[in-house]
Amino acid sequence: MSVEPDPETAGEGASADGTAAGSGTNPFARSGWGPLYRALRDKAFAYALLFAALSGIAMVFILLAYVAVDAFSLLDPAHSSWVDWQFLTSLPSRTPAEAGFLAPIVGSLLILVVMVFAVFPIGIGAAVYLEEYAPENRITRIVRINIANLAGVPSVVYGLLGLAVFVRGIGFDSGIVLVGGLTVGLLVLPIVIVSSQEALRAVPDSYRQASRGMGASEWQTLRNVTLPQALPGILTGTILALGRAIGETAPLIMIGAATSVFSVPTTLFDSVSAMPMQIYNWRARPQPEFRYGVVAAGVVVLLATMILLNATAILLRNRYQRSDT
Repeated sequence: MSVEPDPETAGEGASADGTAAGSGTNPFARSGWGPLYRALRDKAFAYALLFAALSGIAMVFILLAYVAVDAFSLLDPAHSSWVDWQFLTSLPSRTPAEAGFLAPIVGSLLILVVMVFAVFPIGIGAAVYLEEYAPENRITRIVRINIANLAGVPSVVYGLLGLAVFVRGIGFDSGIVLVGGLTVGLLVLPIVIVSSQEALRAVPDSYRQASRGMGASEWQTLRNVTLPQALPGILTGTILALGRAIGETAPLIMIGAATSVFSVPTTLFDSVSAMPMQIYNWRARPQPEFRYGVVAAGVVVLLATMILLNATAILLRNRYQRSDT
């Protein structure tokens, strides 16, 4: 049995063909500083990774601190917090003190409901077909590559697609709840398919082979073995897609959604506004109370909603993982 030499450690000694030592990647091998060089290199790499992680965390905390100071009036004791019950249960107003966030909150939740019922069955079904039933050939590989590429397409392109298909093609009114949910659903559909594929791919083939070996059909194996094992990953991916969708603005602008509505939508055919669009509307108001206090309060509510969705994904994943063990 032959053993491949480590290129770095091999460079510290004489080579097999008699060439001079120190010709490897370690420039200090001949001088005896090789171990110290490797230790310093590993330390530098570890500190670089730590710096990258801390930079991302620091940016999040800076953002939270920036909006929290204005939203809760931490530096202005004369004014109470902008985030209160009146802000969450009132409709938008032209007066900063009476401005509310109820209509955009309901609008964003209705858009998410449309997405859940219209997009996720299609996305999960497509992933199941591609991973469990589709033949492994060139066409299948091309479809998978294109779905993965679609996940990185800018959101404004999906807005144009929704405008062309649902408004000009089918004839729905622009800016209604149904069109908003379907358009944002197009945006997250590739993400749902890819995340569901990864969850199904993570299920060991031995589980499927054991089920088939006991006489189960393909459908019984999928329903009783594969899908229950992949469910935590599928739920995590789909709920994270919801978290991204709730912060999207460009697709809603392209389909003509209002930046501010003064009534709560009650049906799928009512005009809708979403939380990011309402925040954008407040940012353009001339009063400084809108640009700082009210906008910051809206950002805090939007971030809290996204954090709640992500926390739900983690809880569901942990619950199903514990139930499988």
